[in-house]
Amino acid sequence: MFKNPIVKNILSVLAVAGFGFILLNLTFLFDFLFQSVVIRFIKLFTSDNPPMDWHWFPPVMHIAFVALIGLISWAIFRTKIRVLFKAIYLTVPVAVALTTLGIFFYQWPAVPYLLGFLLIADVLYYFYRTKQPWLYYYSVILIGLVLAIFSLLGGEI
Repeated sequence: MFKNPIVKNILSVLAVAGFGFILLNLTFLFDFLFQSVVIRFIKLFTSDNPPMDWHWFPPVMHIAFVALIGLISWAIFRTKIRVLFKAIYLTVPVAVALTTLGIFFYQWPAVPYLLGFLLIADVLYYFYRTKQPWLYYYSVILIGLVLAIFSLLGGEI
């Protein structure tokens, strides 16, 4: 049954969606832990509350987390693990990038959608030029659509 390509593809689609959702939840918990550790470290040297007292601190933390996810992603995509696992993980950097765009440009509602569309289009074009597996396309499109629908329905992070 698992050797049938249709069954294999359907299970792959379900795995990307299901395990990607789990990974996204773990990623946002990881973001909380990352920021908590950084804030506690900074509080060793100052009595200020960085997120509240320093207006520049929250954007820097978001950028630092995107950079951290980028480094982790770079390492994961250089390994020889199966395409399915990489496609599942791909939900994380795409969601982090799109969420960060939404956070930075929330004051201008159309801008995150435009920049998100351009980012997704660029990633898909890169996949096309480098002949990447279809699961990568699916992963990026799935996360883009889910986050767009989530925000259009009034969801906030």
